[in-house]
Amino acid sequence: MIASPFITADVLIAYSAYFVGTASPGPSNLAIMSLAMSAGRRSALSFALGVISGSFFWALLASLGLSAVLATYSECLVAVKIAGGLYLLWLGVKSARSAFRPGTLPATIRRQDEPFKRLYLRGLALHLTNPKSILVWMSIVSLAMAPAGGASHTVPVVLGCLCIGISVFGSYAVLFSTESARRIYVAIRRWLDGSLAIMFGIAGFKLLTSKT
Repeated sequence: MIASPFITADVLIAYSAYFVGTASPGPSNLAIMSLAMSAGRRSALSFALGVISGSFFWALLASLGLSAVLATYSECLVAVKIAGGLYLLWLGVKSARSAFRPGTLPATIRRQDEPFKRLYLRGLALHLTNPKSILVWMSIVSLAMAPAGGASHTVPVVLGCLCIGISVFGSYAVLFSTESARRIYVAIRRWLDGSLAIMFGIAGFKLLTSKT
């Protein structure tokens, strides 16, 4: 069997690195899981589509080499970092308010008709305001464009990683929107929202104070 000229060891390493980074708990995954349990599968998938679109934007930027320009003009990255940090803090405040809200069911679980556009834009904003995404894609594209591979390996890496992202984010949206997951959410809702508030707050603070 003849090995594909595009699927090299560097490409497989890039796939593995992206899968680990995408599947690991982070702001996007936590938001998708919480939304899936509280508002249902449709809402979570709408939000996840926004996250995936944001990832595709950074992938395209890195592939075209424009991310290197952003890295050169550090003011752009600083602006993205500040916006991302403030957005994460805002999500933390929302989660904290939900945690302290009395009652068994949060407002979001009763508000399942939130427009697709709004959910999509929320997911898109969460990923676009994360400068770490630019750096991750820069490293993945650089790995794919190893001396032995060249720029021709960028396309399969980007497309493969996007397929991985769709699978991971979509799986979180589907798995955590099941009836059993929703029952668990109702039981631990305030603890979960409190934990999300802390995680979003820490992530936002670290982003605002980081030197990257």
